[in-house]
Amino acid sequence: MIVYLVPVGKSRFELYAEPPDEPSALPSRDAGFVQRWSHAATVQWHALVDTARRGEGSGRLARWRNAVIRRLAETIAEQRTLWGLRERASATVLFPSTLTADSARATLNVSLMQARRHHGWWLIVDVILLVGSAVLALVPGPNLIAYYFLFRLVGHLQSWRGAGHGLQEVAWQFEANQSLAELASLVDVPRAARASRVAAIAARLNVPRLSAFFDRAAVPSS
Repeated sequence: MIVYLVPVGKSRFELYAEPPDEPSALPSRDAGFVQRWSHAATVQWHALVDTARRGEGSGRLARWRNAVIRRLAETIAEQRTLWGLRERASATVLFPSTLTADSARATLNVSLMQARRHHGWWLIVDVILLVGSAVLALVPGPNLIAYYFLFRLVGHLQSWRGAGHGLQEVAWQFEANQSLAELASLVDVPRAARASRVAAIAARLNVPRLSAFFDRAAVPSS
């Protein structure tokens, strides 16, 4: 797995990767409850996203539901870097060539520690909100609020697990990359003016969704 240390501001970096967007393999018979439940929820989520992207259903409620699910899918996709680390034994970090390997390693560790803490807190919050949303099961129709908190909970759980695994288990290799250094120089450039250069960098790195991620995450210097 390749993880990119993407510069998104002055001395600010985000971890980014594009692992395959597919449900994990079916858990073994002796898998724990959490693993089996997580797999089932992930499969159900992919089915809902496929339905939403095809625009199935008619009426205003169906269109609203599909729009909400598509937006959630975009948000969850940004967590897939951490998800992809859950079962990795090794991974490679590509970092801007303006950094040293030691600086890149320190930045990676800080990012993973912050991510583990962040997703751990939200995991607790979403459990509470999911339990509270159960009262809406009495209302006819799909409980979209409960689905929302369920998928948030699954996302934060997977991210929390991935960050912890990345800190404790993954053997990391570090490689300097000139394209990421070029990307750092574009943070303060207006979006329209930098679009073609960012797209070219994404193409060179073979991460086609990097342009959209960079536009969302980059914060120009004040």
